[in-house]
Amino acid sequence: MPTRRQRRVAELIHRELSLLLLHEVRDPRLAAVTLTGVEVTPDLLLARIHFSVLGSEEDAKEATAGLEHARGYLRTQLAGRVELRFVPDLEFRWDKSAAYAQRIEELLDQIRESDHSGDEQAPA
Repeated sequence: MPTRRQRRVAELIHRELSLLLLHEVRDPRLAAVTLTGVEVTPDLLLARIHFSVLGSEEDAKEATAGLEHARGYLRTQLAGRVELRFVPDLEFRWDKSAAYAQRIEELLDQIRESDHSGDEQAPA
């Protein structure tokens, strides 16, 4: 269970990275990236940033490559914005829960459509 300090640092990193991605990073691969969460290790030296991407798995791979490419820039900018003794190393992880939820929604829509077509064909 994270300590209060870990949670505060994670929230700070989440907020600042979100602003950086929104306003300063110009990589088109990161246009559809949304940060979903940040976990910080107990020693505050590593931050695992979870992100989701609207689109296909290929879009997620491109976004991962874009984030890896921008890692140094993001860490440098983060150092100038936060007051921490050490700026944690950034590790990016694709959060598949949004894609999973989208797939479930598609399946539910298919079920609803099949139920409606079955109602129309049933004799009254």
